Amino acid sequence: MKYARFISGGRPLTGHLHDNHLIDAAGVAHDPSKVHFRLPVDPPKVIALALNFNDHAGELGLTQPKEPALFWKPNTTLLPHGGTVIYPRGAQFMHYEVELGVIIGRDARRVKAKDAMDYVGGYTIGNDLVVRDYVTNTFRPPMRGKGWDTFGPLGPYYVTADEIKDPHDLTLRAYVNDELRQEGSTRDMIFGIPELIEHISRFMTLQKDDVILTGTPKGISHVHPGDVMRLEIEGLGTLINDIQEEDNLAEPITGQESKEGEWDGR
Repeated sequence: MKYARFISGGRPLTGHLHDNHLIDAAGVAHDPSKVHFRLPVDPPKVIALALNFNDHAGELGLTQPKEPALFWKPNTTLLPHGGTVIYPRGAQFMHYEVELGVIIGRDARRVKAKDAMDYVGGYTIGNDLVVRDYVTNTFRPPMRGKGWDTFGPLGPYYVTADEIKDPHDLTLRAYVNDELRQEGSTRDMIFGIPELIEHISRFMTLQKDDVILTGTPKGISHVHPGDVMRLEIEGLGTLINDIQEEDNLAEPITGQESKEGEWDGR
């Protein structure tokens, strides 16, 4: 099942996708093109993975890590489908990264790889945006490069685990202004989902609704203010976000919904 959280008529709702409509709890159908999407989950934390595809490591001139190279994606980076990404003032090389997001379904601690998939609640699409200017040996882990507000779009759907036959055989694509820029498959991940859950849960508790971003394949390229990014993962839908320069935004983007449930542009 594909679930989404959204705002319609000023009300926060949750619905499932059926016949290209979002059906809320009352059975009312909503046109996905006319609602404001919210994040598919509110994750306690987001853990991302660097260099989990050999071809991506190669295009950066780096070698494959011997164990998962992890970093935090701050919750202030999170942005739903349809939200606007801020292009930081002075950035020289900013790019997208299409990634499979694994949503944890229940708390996991010291889980063995053979049991790990039982802890997966579902999947979503992630865009691990980065200003490459700041990703150097000095700035590792790459918090400054990847931790900007709005640099973590997720969505649009929470796709339950039973919907995806094999998460290790999904095609990933990223388009910029309808031009295909990046394409790969999760079958080329160095560390698979079971290994990641075992590794992470060995030293920290993975909580329900945590998100693990599993890395990106080769194909990064510079994006600019005014560009529109469209990310697709087989079976998960399409995540679309535009980019605006920081100085051109009339108001700061906070990532919070108002108390009245009105959408604030995120």
